[in-house]
Amino acid sequence: MKKFLFKSFSSGIILLAVLISSCKEGKKSTNEVDPLVSHIDSTVRPQDDFFQFANGRWFKQHPIPASEQSNGIFQLIQDTVNAQVLTICESASVKEEPKGSNKQKIGDFFYSGMDSVSLNKKGISDLRSELAKIDNIKDLSDIIAEASYIHTVAASPFFSLYVAQDDKNSSQYQVYAMQGGLSMPDRNYYVDMDVKSKQIRDKFVDYAGNMFAIMGYDQSKAKQAADRLLEMETALAKTSRKREDLRDPFTNYNKVSLAKLTALTPNFDWSIFLKGVGLTKVDSVIVGQPEFLVALNNDLKKYSIEDWKNYLKFQFLDGLAPFLDDKTYMECFKFYSTTLRGIQEPKPRWKRVVSMTDGTLGDLIGQVYVDEYLPKGTKGKLEEIGHAIKSVFAQRIKALDWMSETTKEKALKKLDALIMKVGYPDKWKDLSSMQIDRSSYVKNVMNANKWAMAYMIHKYGKPVDRTEWDMEPQTYNAYYNPSNNEIVIPGCNIIVPGYERKMADDAILYGIIGATFGHEITHGFDDQGCKYDASGNLKNWWTKEDKAKFDAKTKMIVKQFNDYVAVDSLHINGELTQGENIADLGGVVMAYEAFKRAKQYKDNVVIAGLNPSQRFFLGYALAWMLNMRPEAMATQIKSNEHAPAKWRVLGPLSDISEFYSTFDVKKGDQMWRSENERVKIW
Repeated sequence: MKKFLFKSFSSGIILLAVLISSCKEGKKSTNEVDPLVSHIDSTVRPQDDFFQFANGRWFKQHPIPASEQSNGIFQLIQDTVNAQVLTICESASVKEEPKGSNKQKIGDFFYSGMDSVSLNKKGISDLRSELAKIDNIKDLSDIIAEASYIHTVAASPFFSLYVAQDDKNSSQYQVYAMQGGLSMPDRNYYVDMDVKSKQIRDKFVDYAGNMFAIMGYDQSKAKQAADRLLEMETALAKTSRKREDLRDPFTNYNKVSLAKLTALTPNFDWSIFLKGVGLTKVDSVIVGQPEFLVALNNDLKKYSIEDWKNYLKFQFLDGLAPFLDDKTYMECFKFYSTTLRGIQEPKPRWKRVVSMTDGTLGDLIGQVYVDEYLPKGTKGKLEEIGHAIKSVFAQRIKALDWMSETTKEKALKKLDALIMKVGYPDKWKDLSSMQIDRSSYVKNVMNANKWAMAYMIHKYGKPVDRTEWDMEPQTYNAYYNPSNNEIVIPGCNIIVPGYERKMADDAILYGIIGATFGHEITHGFDDQGCKYDASGNLKNWWTKEDKAKFDAKTKMIVKQFNDYVAVDSLHINGELTQGENIADLGGVVMAYEAFKRAKQYKDNVVIAGLNPSQRFFLGYALAWMLNMRPEAMATQIKSNEHAPAKWRVLGPLSDISEFYSTFDVKKGDQMWRSENERVKIW
């Protein structure tokens, strides 16, 4: 980045001077510093690196803790939520509650995870009988039966199997079988030949060998088993599709009868596996990548029963290692956190246990969280912003110059049918059958996993519940579900760091929450979502000409992000991240248009020396205030469909004309893109 240069009549200097003087004036009159102003790094020009300009001072004042892969807004909000959930957990654990009650489950799960003395005394003894069961396997049928069991309690060996709405018939649940079975985050880690990837593979073999040693293998046998494990997983990886190739729902939808699937994979007894996970009367399966299952079928005979036993034992222990003694946990931590993400030390135990308790018993905790911690009026404010964004999107569709009236009519129909779920669900999941006590943390986790698998499996053959939520109100995230044509915005998204005691102004709320609504709605019209109709069915609703124009626009955003270099010489994968990049661009465009209707914008209200547009774009940058370790960023680029936070700011803002006029971006500035390079989709 360029340092801030003092040039005559520089608009950047003028803006900065206003910000600094207004900051001083604000302190005199209110004794408070505006959070947006306090984060600004005055050594960076907004025209060159708006992300660093908006957030840099905060980054300098708050280095990444040794226990984290990043630091920023997500950690700030998660810390707030964690402290609240900790209170809920502690209050439930201090006294004996009625067996089977919500508080008993919360309190006992938390207590079992915090009891480090018992955990370290036990080691992996709670899993010895399970490992012995694998040792007693005699043939391939036993391997398949054990793999199905591990799917219910610990991990997903061989492939990923789940029950979800049929992509082409959203009113029915269907069984899916997708590629998987890998221990590392992506196929790239097995097949890339650069020095870093080879080093990671060596570290993986070391880690696996140490895990086999914990199971009781001598050094020679542990090394041999680890080497063979890498070989077997590499075979799976080589027949796996690239992550970007998984983005096309049409090519990854192959519905076959169970009889045909059995004929395709004669070495794999599906009747044993499906029965093991609790599925009966299955007549068909949606196979994502048939070639992967064919290769797996061959590998089942290529490798020995002993090899597959070792594979299953590692998958089982690897999946449960975070919930065991410190020695086993640290082996897992050193590989997945230090090697892959650069994290130097674990989070405090209470944070890890709170996170797991919340992730496991989220609906139980959510009921308390809504009553005791969610700000009053949250649901109403979220609905207000959501409806404003939806209204703007409709106007934008009507005004598109590249889309025909025929396709516009269908796009508007889909937008009108979109369901918005905000705040918290009206109906909570029933966790009464989940068995939780204080005797074993890892067994509590296994029981919770078993409950979650059964909950999903039992949907098969039943009517689709379109009221269901897949996130809790205390989860700082959001999602779009194409099969339901719905967006879900949990209540804690209302939290804005620096405004804990009051509601942030609309510029910030629209910059953060408005952009979140816009992002999720745009997912219904990104390169994947655009292939689902108003009812959530995988179906082409475009004219051929309109789809060609849309594809040309998405290719522009792919190129834009392919050109960004994030870590060393590692480029962002524009193909993989295009859906999120399209949604980011749509989100901030819709949010700004909706904000222009707000009173703050219409009245040109200046706060802390910032006009409404300046506050909006700085608010959007605050939404992605995240400083990441290089290792974590590299892992994200290689295995995740989201671009790193910095480019989720720089990318979309450099495509928006109003940003150029607000911060006087000119040709020659690093954020400048020529008119014909700026991506305009929705």
